[in-house]
Parts: sequence; C-alpha cells; structure tokens
Amino acid sequence: MHIIDYVIFFVYMLAMLGVGVYFFNKNKTAEDFYVSGRTMSSWHIGLSVVATDVGGGFSIGLGGLGFTMGLSGSWMLFTGVLGAWLSAVFLIPTISRLGHQHKFFTFPQIFSHFYNGKVAFLAGIISAIGYVGFTSSQVLAGAKLASATIPELDIQTALIVMGVIAVAYTSIGGLKAVIYTDTVQWLILIGGLVFIGIPVAYNAVGGYDAIKSTLAPEYLSMSNVSVYQIINWSVTIIPIWFVGMTLYQRIYASKGEKEAKKAWLIAGVFEWPIMAFMGVILGMLAKVAATQGMFEGITDAATMDSEMGLPVLLATILPVGLMGLMLSSYFSAILSTADSCLMAASGNIVTDIVAKFSKKELTHKKELQLSQIVTLLVGLFAILLASQMQNVLELMLYSYAFMVSGLFIPVLGALFWKKSHPVAAFWSMLLGGAVTILLIITKNELPLGIQLSKNLDANIYGISISLILFILLSIYHNNKQLQHGLQNN
Repeated sequence: MHIIDYVIFFVYMLAMLGVGVYFFNKNKTAEDFYVSGRTMSSWHIGLSVVATDVGGGFSIGLGGLGFTMGLSGSWMLFTGVLGAWLSAVFLIPTISRLGHQHKFFTFPQIFSHFYNGKVAFLAGIISAIGYVGFTSSQVLAGAKLASATIPELDIQTALIVMGVIAVAYTSIGGLKAVIYTDTVQWLILIGGLVFIGIPVAYNAVGGYDAIKSTLAPEYLSMSNVSVYQIINWSVTIIPIWFVGMTLYQRIYASKGEKEAKKAWLIAGVFEWPIMAFMGVILGMLAKVAATQGMFEGITDAATMDSEMGLPVLLATILPVGLMGLMLSSYFSAILSTADSCLMAASGNIVTDIVAKFSKKELTHKKELQLSQIVTLLVGLFAILLASQMQNVLELMLYSYAFMVSGLFIPVLGALFWKKSHPVAAFWSMLLGGAVTILLIITKNELPLGIQLSKNLDANIYGISISLILFILLSIYHNNKQLQHGLQNN
C-alpha cells in the first residue's frame, strides 16, 4: 500500500481507540460498562446489531460464498432476517420487561430467573466459550484481510495488531463505546462498498458482459444451493437470535420494548437484502478477476482460499487513497463484531461465572475494574485461539452451533412451556452441546462405525437430542413432583 493509505488507516484506528478512551471516563458502574446505562435509541441499537451480526466474519465469509457459489450464497443471511424478526415478536417483549425490572446484564440471568442458579451457571460457561470463538473468528478475519492487502504483513503479526486494537478500546470503553463505534463502522462499511468496492471492482473486471462470459450460469442463479444447505443455515443461524448474549445486552441497553423491536426490524432490513448481496457480489467479482488472471504473481487462483479472493481483489484494483478507505471499511466491520463478542464473553465470565464464587459484593468501582481486566484477558486468549485456526466462516459456525444446540431449547421452554423443569434444562443444555461438538469432531460418525448423514449439520442432531431430553425430563420431574405432593396430602 501507498503511504497515503497507511495514513488513512492509521488515523481511523486512532479514532476508534479515542472513542474507547472517551467512554472510559464516562463509565462509573458495571451497568454503564455492560448495558450502556439502558438509555440507547433504536437506530443506534439497530445499526449496532447488524454491524455485530454481519461484521468481519460474515463480510469475509460472504465474499467466500460468492467466490464459490455466487448469488445463492446470499440465502445464508436471509435466515438471519427470519431470526431477527421472529425474536422481535416472540422474545423481546418478555426479555425487555424482565431485563429492566431486574436490572439484568447477561443472557444466562434469564435462566436464573426461570430455572435456577445452577442452570444459569452452565449457560454462562457455554455462552462464554461460544463468544470467545466468535471473537477469535473476527480477529482471524481481520488478519486475513490485512495480510492480503499489506504484503509486508504476515498473518500472525496481523492477528496481534488487529486483536490489540479491538481488545484495547473494548476493555476500556464498554458497551457504549462499542455501540457508538458500531454505528460509525457500519456506515463506513456500507459507504465503502456502495461507492468504492463494488463500482471499482465491476469496472475492473469488464462489466456485466465479462461477468456473464466468465462465470458458470449457476453463479447468477438464486437456486444454486441445496435444500440441506438451507436447512443447515436455518438451524444454525435463526436460533442464535434467541440465545445470543450480544443481542440480550442490546435489548437491556434499549430504552424500552418499543425501541428494541424497532432496532431489530432495522437490523433485519440491512442484513438482507442489502449486506447479503453486497457481500456475495464482491465475492463473485473476485472470482471473475481470479479467472481472468488478474491475481497472477500474487497467488495461485486455482488453489487459493476462497475467503482470500475478496481481500486480494481489493489490493489489486484499488488506487492510492481508496485502498486505505476500503481497508478501513472492512476493518470497521471486523471490529464491530469483535468488540461485541468480546463484551459478551466478558459479561458471561464476570456476571455468570466469577460472581458465583464471590463471597462478598463488590463496590461499583471494583466491579467495573474487574470487568475491564476480564475483558482484556479474554481478548488476549481469543487472539491466541485465532492463531491456531484457518477458516473464518468455519470457526464462526462452529461457535454458533455449540451455543445453539445447548441453549436454544431451554430458552423456548422457559418462554413458552409452563412444565419446563430446571433439571431438564440443565441436562438438555449439557448433552445437546456435547453431542454437537462430538459430531463436529468425528464428522457425524458415532461409535461402532455408525455414520449419520453428512448432508445435515451436526447442530441438527444436537438440538434434537436437547429437545427430546428436555421434554422427557420435564414430564418425568413434573409427574414426580405431582406424585410427591399427592402423597404428602
């Protein structure tokens, strides 16, 4: 990159750190740090939600889908829209009321309210593990982008640079810093894609005629996706809107139920079709460029990582100045998700895990300091984890699957089934998540050589086990309690 691009990028990063420092002086309590004092407007929340949900991982991941399958890759984010609007109707009314009434900070506190502390503690562990994985995936996405666009920067060094910046302003600024930077970062990303990325790439590859003659017909079709893939995306992504810690924090941070619902509707529209098609179109343009030989001397187009297509395309076609702006746009998306996931993991650890072992209540100042220290430590661990992974989208979906398969059914039970029982919630949560992880590791192969369908995501089997256990154990323990009551009478 040219020195001008470096200056633009450096100034942008300093601005993000500046926001963190500004809110460092504003935060007085853990409530300020984790839920922004519960005073945020719908537009700030909505843009923060979509920036978090469709951040760097999905931006780079969508480019990879566009590179490999074309327009049909956009269906992945359509499942996100369904999840957003379903949760706005069925989840937000209850969660907003309880969050403001009981001053909740985290998602597992809902389990403590409906079930008991033991269930909430396990939910905190599962959620924390999942969000550490999310944070790592975003740092990895940033490292891939940086190493592809800055030749002198290797991916491990990029991991450290990206990670330190995200961790620094999040650990000192809290959720309010995250939400305000998310708003700015999302606007920068949309502006960068609309006015720089897509137009420049479209002209560079030769326009529509070149795209049509270079790509196979299925790339321009919306049906180039299997039913199994749609099912897998749906089962993995829709439920996250009911169990995502980052989303619960934003419901609590909203002024009220009305603002939270409006925020979710805003987020849904921005996810699909706006961001979905922008992402896959850029991935398709990268495929055209690779096929035309534009990447010769940079990478082997035949064997390159599909997720690297978009960063390499940007590095190849963008002129001085615009490269810095576009790079800042994508780093905006990456940081907007990394910071939110880091806040979620930190909140789970401090509120749902550490607090269970604390023998005395901390002062507001001590609680705030503990929150900042834990956020810093979790961020450093996420950077270490990212250094051991290769695929952004894979790491994200694994993290999603682990959380969803363990937490989704107990949430639905708490909200919609009066016979739900704490014992059922605990074991369905534990075994549902465990089954998913086991099948991911063994690639859907069970002991004794039993092979499950590889067309279906392991998460589907995990949720099924969780559902069966939840129903059976709830019925059993309710009947047991009923019989015990009758005997006592």
